[in-house]
Amino acid sequence: MSMYTREGTPDSEMEAACKTETSRKKTPSLEPSGATQLPVSTNCLACSEDGRYLSLGHSQGLSVWCASSLRSAAEWQQDALEITSIQMTRMVETAYLLGTVDDMGVARVFAYHCEGIHPLSVINIMENINKRSICLTFELSEGGDYGAASISCNGAVWLKVYHFPSEAWLKEIETASQKQVDLNSSGEVDVKWSPVAVVIKIKPPKIPAGTLDGPLEVFQMTDWFSHCLAPEIDTSSSRQWEELCFNRDAGKPKEKNESPQRCTQHFLLPCGQFPGGSKAKSQPGLPVAVCVWWSGSHTLLQYLLQKAPKNKTGTVFSAQCDLLLNNRHTFWVLTLPLFDTDVEPMPDILWPNAKKILCSAVSRCSRHIALGLDDALVCVWDRLSGSPLSVVFVSATDSAFFRMQFVDYWPEYADVSQTFTAAKVCLLLLCKSGAIHTVTAGRGTESCTVQLSKRPKDSGDIPTVTASVPFLQSLSLVVQTNGKMFLQDVIKRSNVCFLMLPTTHRVATPCHPVYALNTKQQTLFIQGDQDSSCSASSEVGSQSQLFIFRFGELDIIKQYIVSLPDSPRQLNTLSCVTLEETCNLYLQQRALSVDERTNALMQAWKQLQETAVMVQQRHSRTAAS
Repeated sequence: MSMYTREGTPDSEMEAACKTETSRKKTPSLEPSGATQLPVSTNCLACSEDGRYLSLGHSQGLSVWCASSLRSAAEWQQDALEITSIQMTRMVETAYLLGTVDDMGVARVFAYHCEGIHPLSVINIMENINKRSICLTFELSEGGDYGAASISCNGAVWLKVYHFPSEAWLKEIETASQKQVDLNSSGEVDVKWSPVAVVIKIKPPKIPAGTLDGPLEVFQMTDWFSHCLAPEIDTSSSRQWEELCFNRDAGKPKEKNESPQRCTQHFLLPCGQFPGGSKAKSQPGLPVAVCVWWSGSHTLLQYLLQKAPKNKTGTVFSAQCDLLLNNRHTFWVLTLPLFDTDVEPMPDILWPNAKKILCSAVSRCSRHIALGLDDALVCVWDRLSGSPLSVVFVSATDSAFFRMQFVDYWPEYADVSQTFTAAKVCLLLLCKSGAIHTVTAGRGTESCTVQLSKRPKDSGDIPTVTASVPFLQSLSLVVQTNGKMFLQDVIKRSNVCFLMLPTTHRVATPCHPVYALNTKQQTLFIQGDQDSSCSASSEVGSQSQLFIFRFGELDIIKQYIVSLPDSPRQLNTLSCVTLEETCNLYLQQRALSVDERTNALMQAWKQLQETAVMVQQRHSRTAAS
């Protein structure tokens, strides 16, 4: 397997600069089709998956708006409260779940139903002022079955995953709505809501400090690695695994045993074998696991959300490793402990990486997990095969990775039951320097990295948002610190359209813009403030405005519009619940990929021979001189 990177020469860079300047003059602009006044101190904005509603977090509470008419449908207010983060997901046709975090670090769960907002639960209640817990992040799974809260208290950080009693809440919401109708009241009705249940509490891994004598001690220094699912090593990932097993720094003592201060988690849909041989039946679209990585860590940990029977053990299917150096075949079979709430949970699967994890992303169907690593490495894990899909080196040595995202161009292989040889992914990478890269990778295919934009010379040109637009094929939304907005074609590396606010307004807080993409209506909602350089206006006119950009109104954008499934919950996912089924699938995949692996091996040997000839010629010239 090979990889190439598109780079430019000085002449080509000058030519590209001229083309950029010319295209900037010819690039069309799209103006907002409408605007409406926002509540005071609007801090966050979210759109439901079906595109029907917008949820807004602001001072003294939150509100839900109709996305088509932009009229307030319901609001919930509380004095001295300011919502700073909000998320919205649909539970059923007429009920929506909202997750919020306020400026004091308190996470709450609300429900919107029949033009009413009902406060269901407070996630981190302040029972003791001396042990005040602060919610750092709060995420709802799509459909509202689970929630994950990262909580900090007195210097300690942990992650709690909650299961929401959706069916009980729906009945209680119907009862509360009926009481409001009977009492002809728009206020809150006293209802005893069903409590949430803690599924799992995850603490940062404790890795002891000390002197490590070699690579074997690296693997034996903690019990985490006893839960490692053996990866399949191919020529694309050999660099990562060589560094993992033969790291020169492995024998050096660690100076500090610092505790991670941040964690990142992703909910995962069913895909492949359930670790531990669990017979649990998964519902389509219902998360079955959560993957977590901690700041400064090299490992991605996966935990099951469904409880397995106690006092039983299961076996993860054997994974075959093709070692390029000695061409041997090794089978590793690992026994994993099952989930037990009485003890500190251990990960069901561990995905090891050679370098420190900097950022991560999960594909919409959650089959692939992408990790941005230190030293400009990108590793894409395939959950179906339990091995790396590809490991790619990106020539981004000027800056570390900051954020990554799967490009939502919706390829043909939406069914994860297809062989992994057909899998191909496209990623959008943002570096801390402001440079943007795309990575296209797949098993048995040529990996390609493309630099969309270089490190900006002006700090105002640094992008703060690089978001893939799901309903626009190969287009990403870019917002810069100077307030400029445009749609960029990640394949052709060109700006397709500039998004222009009225001259009287500018993007509010361009370093952290408040915006939402409506996939159903194919629109962008973004907050704008009155430009201070303009003439003074009334107090009402100077309040923040919500601007609406409708992408279907411009002919040049219409060619990029694609129709999408309503939800990844509708995608076909494969779950092998027996060891025999999993092994059969794995062997079928191996048989179908033999040609690609053979070609990759031949290509690797060819590159080695060419490199050896070049080195020999260089030595000959040196000796002759």
